[in-house]
Amino acid sequence: MTAEFDLIALIRARAAALADERGDVVLGIGDDAALLAPPPGRQLVAATDTLNSGVHFAADARAADIGWKALAANLSDLAAMGAEPAWCTLSLSLPAGDAAARVAFVEGFADGFLELAARHRVALVGGDTTRGPLSVCVTVLGFVEPGWALRRDAARVDDEIWVTGTLGDAGAALALDGIDGYREFAVRRIDGADADPAVASARLHERLRRPQPRVAAGRALRGLARAGIDVSDGLLADLGHLCVASGVGATIDAAALPASRALAAACADDARRALQLGGGDDYELCFTASPNQRDPIARSLAASGTPAKVIGRIQAEPGVRVRLADGAAWTPPRRGYQHFA
Repeated sequence: MTAEFDLIALIRARAAALADERGDVVLGIGDDAALLAPPPGRQLVAATDTLNSGVHFAADARAADIGWKALAANLSDLAAMGAEPAWCTLSLSLPAGDAAARVAFVEGFADGFLELAARHRVALVGGDTTRGPLSVCVTVLGFVEPGWALRRDAARVDDEIWVTGTLGDAGAALALDGIDGYREFAVRRIDGADADPAVASARLHERLRRPQPRVAAGRALRGLARAGIDVSDGLLADLGHLCVASGVGATIDAAALPASRALAAACADDARRALQLGGGDDYELCFTASPNQRDPIARSLAASGTPAKVIGRIQAEPGVRVRLADGAAWTPPRRGYQHFA
């Protein structure tokens, strides 16, 4: 039988190097709480996400992929605020049962979690382990300069709406797997002439399993973008949250939505648009900015290695509308992930 403190010791040994490297962790894993030294003159930014088996990841998902995604979801929230990540805590609920399997899961989980943490210099400084259904809760802490955070409530009428990367890949992977809630999407077995089926399917599933939080893009947008949010529940749902907070509405140009070659190979027009607008799990950034900032934003994002496109405009009329190339309104079958539906 593996004791709780054995698992904590395992995690502490794996995470120690990152904490030592940062130099601002006064006391990390192993005490009642961590002691941290925030830099002077910067605001602290905090984000928390919980991922549950059977809801946010499949029961047979690889432990390393669960670890990666648990941290990525939180880093994406910090990216949407323009924040620089620094520290995180981790709480793991693990089922009772075979001790060797439990240790193997924690080792695999740490592989994915700490690989992503190292890329962004995030130190794991504390947390908890307990017995129960498989569940992961992560809190990430970071910094932003006062007055420079991207907030949901700052969009203005006539702002352009941007998104980073491409949309819909993760939702297409869920549809290919026949996951409940995605069965209505008309995703065909990939047979596009411009994409190898195996390669295209693998790319869609990679976007689902290992999303790339847009931390560098968020930092690049400070002082340029006005409002921001990360796209985790679906573009329409998340942009809708931003519009409500800002007291505005939005119109999206469906023809401008960015799609990967893999998604184009898997979906016809309506299905592709539906996944791009309501699929969720993309972890891209959606932000608004004055049209006068278009060129500076393009240059800044290019320097950060982040592709991005203008996809619409903020308007005074409440609600989020979608327009086709001919100007006709289009109503998607799904507006985003509903946590309690």
